[in-house]
Amino acid sequence: MKTTLFLKIYIGFSIVYLLLLLLGYENFDLFLKPILIPLLGFSVYLHKKFPAKNIVLSALLFSWIGDVILLFADIDEIYFILGLVAFLISHVIYTVLFNKQTKTRSKKNKAAFLIGSLVIAGYLIGMLSLLLPTLGDLKIPVIVYATVISLMLLFAFNGFLTWKRPGNQYVFSGAVVFVASDSILAVNKFYIPIEKSSFFIMLTYLVAQYLIVTGILKLNSNGNVKAANLKI
Repeated sequence: MKTTLFLKIYIGFSIVYLLLLLLGYENFDLFLKPILIPLLGFSVYLHKKFPAKNIVLSALLFSWIGDVILLFADIDEIYFILGLVAFLISHVIYTVLFNKQTKTRSKKNKAAFLIGSLVIAGYLIGMLSLLLPTLGDLKIPVIVYATVISLMLLFAFNGFLTWKRPGNQYVFSGAVVFVASDSILAVNKFYIPIEKSSFFIMLTYLVAQYLIVTGILKLNSNGNVKAANLKI
């Protein structure tokens, strides 16, 4: 199956790329980083038709745009901001995507959802408390970004409680790892340098994208699955 083939190619290229980062060859970014997300895109594009396919592709497109723009973040701060905007749009699209997935459980565990919501809110408050004193003119953009990724995680958690398995587990795990990747990037840039930060940021980012895409494909593996109505 072509979808599986491109997922395997993505894993292979990601491993090579991560090994190069770990060994300190960050100059290979320009050659390898721009081809990784398109490989995931091909795996989605070649998958049989499902209602939210274009939404997944849109999220991956803006992620790829963000990847490319951030390659030039060391040249000028504007590239970091533009990359942030691209990923912000990607997270918004992922949130819409999660909201459109079919719920297979009519009732969710309200207590679990409440606890999860409080944990996510705690993360948001804690991260902003840590970063705000050092953000300068970027306070508002980072607050908006942190809020959006927290909402994306909340929607993924809601899906974890209501979607079918194992797709729900893949998507939620991917959302958690995506937030971890953004958190490492933020702490490294605004709070304290992290050794091998590029490796850890990309490791978590690439794993996150793989898990989310794989989870969505699993949730839509049945040809009779219909997307839920958009409620945002």
